[in-house]
Amino acid sequence: MSTIPVRPARRRRAVASLVAGASLVLAAAGASTLTAATSATSRPETGVRLTPTSTAGNPFVGRPWGVYKGRADQTWQPYVESTGTRKALLAKIALRPKAKWFGGWISNAEIGTKVRDYITNAQAGNPEALVQMTIFRMKPWEHEACTRLPTTAEQASYKTWTDRFAHAIGSAHAVVVLQPDGPFALCAPHGSTLPSQLIAYSARTLSAQPNTSVYIEAGAADWPAAGRQGGVDAAVKILVRAGVKYTRGFALNGTHYSSTPNEVARGAAITRALADKGIHGKKFVVNTSNSGHPFVFGAYTGSDPDNAFVCASKTEPRTKTCVTLGIPPTADVTNTKWRLPSTTRTQAARYVDAYLWFGRPWLYRQADPFVMTRALQLVRSTPY
Repeated sequence: MSTIPVRPARRRRAVASLVAGASLVLAAAGASTLTAATSATSRPETGVRLTPTSTAGNPFVGRPWGVYKGRADQTWQPYVESTGTRKALLAKIALRPKAKWFGGWISNAEIGTKVRDYITNAQAGNPEALVQMTIFRMKPWEHEACTRLPTTAEQASYKTWTDRFAHAIGSAHAVVVLQPDGPFALCAPHGSTLPSQLIAYSARTLSAQPNTSVYIEAGAADWPAAGRQGGVDAAVKILVRAGVKYTRGFALNGTHYSSTPNEVARGAAITRALADKGIHGKKFVVNTSNSGHPFVFGAYTGSDPDNAFVCASKTEPRTKTCVTLGIPPTADVTNTKWRLPSTTRTQAARYVDAYLWFGRPWLYRQADPFVMTRALQLVRSTPY
């Protein structure tokens, strides 16, 4: 087993010789489309502002963002069944564009139909609408990935599943976040690159679709974290092995609570390091669903950082480790209303395509099931 920077021991079933990964998140979003605006910002529960000054080729700019409405989003039915104040609060989650997770729980026989149904729902009749998806298909992954490699049958199944996923996307406008908890690729037994080769297969296959942009997940600013540059070097290794050269770029902070300034700084450093290796022009996206009150994963003071306590109010002291909603999904990454430092805004203008929600703090352990009390308090306590 190769060694990589150790994630804090509070992680469930932590293994001392690996970076522990965060819980599986199955993110989804609602069916009406969100029209891109280049002037006034839409109400946060019903729209996003897109800026015309964003990076050239940015897939998030110039088109509406699809929002999935259906039972595959665990927030949707609770929202539909709610009334009054509760419904208004849940709208802040249910009606925002998010990236639904697809993984091994969906069979090879079903994956094509599931993807097509999702796209149809999210686009709501508008073929120009952008849909967002996350793929978590590697098997084994997380801790098991550190003890064995995929079997021959698992490798073949993975490729078949990927091929059917890509075929189902076809010419739809899509963004795919590929394989969250990316640092687990570094702990494959005997230093094997086989898991990374499979992810690279997906990166190449999905990126070959005419309107699909892929972002490979590379951890967070606090993971890998063997010193600042050591973490960047590890992230670059993850990305190069996983085929970042085929993709639009990479994704950060999918399952952690790291601050947006820290994530933007980490991403900028990764982009520069990739360029030093001859891989130029890569952009990145940052998950901001759970970074409204940021903290380092290993600093969490409760028993389970995967299910961090929700903040009690909008004014919790920075010394307290708690979770709340962060910047709403948007491509307007430099807007001063996000209260980001000028250095962060400068870096974001150059390197960041969007702040997205591909994490789900409103679910138990970021995975399942939906927890009404968590969701409501996340909305009440967010500073955004």
